[in-house]
Amino acid sequence: MERRDRSLKAFRELNYIDSLDASQRVAGLTKWVEEYLVNDTIENFDLELKELKALSELMYKNISFLKEYKENTRLEILDIQNMKKFLNHQ
Repeated sequence: MERRDRSLKAFRELNYIDSLDASQRVAGLTKWVEEYLVNDTIENFDLELKELKALSELMYKNISFLKEYKENTRLEILDIQNMKKFLNHQ
């Protein structure tokens, strides 16, 4: 029962994190992974089939979000570097 309760808690938290704005979502996902996946694996979650399907969709959606967030951050850093170069040459 404890494993099931922990799994449901993790599922509900990931569902909530998915509704946050971008920066809060990144922080929430980081904390969620540290709490639920660093010392354990997703295979140890005790969820019903429909919950597992929803969890897999959330995982896929959040991985895609993190990739996009990473790329946007990289582009912002490039813009800042270019601006610094421009300002240093004036």
